[in-house]
Parts: sequence; C-alpha cells; structure tokens
Amino acid sequence: MNSHYALQWLPSYLVPFVSLSYPTPPPVNPDSFHHSAYYKTGVLDGCFIITCIAVMAILRDLVRIFVMEPFARWKLTRSWEQSNSQPIQQNGNKNGPMNGNGHAGHANGDSKSKSVMSTRDARKIHRSVLRFAEQGWSAIYYTLQWSFGFYVHRNLPTRALNPTELWSNYPHIPLAGPLKLYYLTQTAFYLHQILILNAEARRKDHVQMMTHHVLTIFLMVMSYFCNFTRIGCLIMVLMDWNDIFLPVAKMFRYIGLYTLCDITFTWFLTSWFVARHVLFVIVIKSAWFDGPRLISVGWVPELGHYYSERTYDTFVYLLVALQIIQIIWFWMICRVAWRVMSGQGASDDRSDDESEEEKKSQ
Repeated sequence: MNSHYALQWLPSYLVPFVSLSYPTPPPVNPDSFHHSAYYKTGVLDGCFIITCIAVMAILRDLVRIFVMEPFARWKLTRSWEQSNSQPIQQNGNKNGPMNGNGHAGHANGDSKSKSVMSTRDARKIHRSVLRFAEQGWSAIYYTLQWSFGFYVHRNLPTRALNPTELWSNYPHIPLAGPLKLYYLTQTAFYLHQILILNAEARRKDHVQMMTHHVLTIFLMVMSYFCNFTRIGCLIMVLMDWNDIFLPVAKMFRYIGLYTLCDITFTWFLTSWFVARHVLFVIVIKSAWFDGPRLISVGWVPELGHYYSERTYDTFVYLLVALQIIQIIWFWMICRVAWRVMSGQGASDDRSDDESEEEKKSQ
C-alpha cells in the first residue's frame, strides 16, 4: 500500500510499522503544504503508533539513565558537599546552620565538617534524581513536539483567535504528511503516558491524569477518523505550550534552584490560563456555534463527511469535559501560586506525592 516509500528489502508486513500508510495523490488546489506528500487514514495507522510507542519508551530510558540522572546526581552531590564543607562553629552559643524548621541550630563542642553522607540524605538525593530525570524527558518531548506542532499549525489556514477556518471547506482530506505524522506521534505519546501511569507508583492526581489521557486519546482518534484534524492540531498546540514549563519548573526545584523554579512556575501559571482558559474556550465556542453554521453536509462516510448531530454533540461535550478537568487543575495550581506569593515556594499539588516513609525521614 505504501511500499513505494519503504526500503526495498523491508518485508511488506513491516512497512506500516515504519512509514506512513495510505499514500494518495495530493488535492488539486491544496490550501496548505503545497509540496508535501498526502495520505488517507485507516486502521494500519495503528501499526505506526505502536512503533512510536516503542521508540518513545527507549528514548525515555536513554535520556533518563544516561543524561538526566547523571547530571542531577552530580549537581545534588556537589551541592551537598558544598553545604557540608564548612565546619560548624565550636562555640555552642553561636548560630549554626539552619535546621528544617527555618530556625538556626546550635553547635555544642568541637565539630567537624560532615564528610559521609547519611542514609537520609542519600535517599533524598536519589529520589530527587529520579524525579528530575522523569521531568527532563517530559520537558524535552513537549519542547520538540510543540515546535513541530506549531510548524504544522503555522502552515494551516487556521488561527486561534479566528477559528472559523477550522470548519470551512470540510472535510479537510487527504492529510498532508506532516499533519498525519504529528497526529500519530501525539496519539502514541498519550498511549505511552497511560502505560507509564499504570506502571509506576501512583501519584496524588492519578485519577485525573488517567481521565485526561483517556479523554484526549478518544478526542484525537475521533477527530482523526472524522476529519476534524485542524481543530485537533490547534488544541494540541495550545495544550503542549504550557506543558513545557511545568516540568522545567519541577526540574529546577529538584536540584535546589528554587528562585528559578518560582519564576518558571509563575510563567507556567500565566501561560496555562491564557492557553487553556482563554484560547481553548474560544475553540470550544467555535466548535459549538461555528461548526453547525459552516458545515452543511451530514453523514456521508463515502465522501469523508462524518459531521452529524451525534458526532457534533459527542465532540463538544468531550471538549467541555476536558475543560472541567483543567479548571480543577487550575484551582490546584492557584493554591501553589499562593504558596509562592506567601514565600513557601512552588510545589505542584497535582503530583509527586511522597510516601509516608519519606516524609518521616525528612
């Protein structure tokens, strides 16, 4: 089916796993991606998604184990050594280092600098190293994928503040190669995230995250096969933009750069509100009102027309449900922002829950 684009030596049954399926001639007068290859959609696209999931799993472990963990371990160990290199004052009535409650401790008698790391400190550093590495992969992925998505979006005749072009000339088929690749890799990422959520220790926001990912995947698959890819692309670009900054803020926190953490978190809060509660609401409003007004054709699958009252209602209701989840998250984020303003520092309420044993050891 797409063996023309595959290596000659590759068995035909492996072709869908390594290349985009269903190539087709480009439209006569395309309004975007004039020099791109074009494709239809079909179930074989799932094969490419499987490959993407496997590649992401490998890349995630490579980045974590060989890049992020060594850097975080070096940085935290170096910070620990520097903080324990100064000998404590011999005079017992002189102030020593700050203790965990923010009050100065006192040293009695002769004391030497700490040269051996305690089990508690080692456990704390180990946990921070793992968390830093996890967030490092997220920061890299969202940065790269948002950049690619923004490139796709910029080449489509759609704008966030004037989204009527999302519906004009529906259905938007066939799909340009970059748009199809963007959709399939995004779907693979969220499926991969579901696997990670269920494989690792549960976080405080496990239910919300699972609900969000399931809704997102359903919306992506539905928009892909119902030819609503332009609104799907716009929404994913809006979502991925602020998802870059939360993992970066957490990374700063895990290696002790608390001022940079608070600054990044403040920017994340601002970008979240603009992207998810202003621009995304504009998109929902367009789906609610512009879609029925600009799309007159009903359910004609043989022509690629899948816009019916049922698909319209399902699509809009799921977008509203997604917005409700994000409102809940935004309330939790605002709680963190209050802690930042009150001088307590940023700490994401949505995740990174500590075990009782870890809390007791601190």
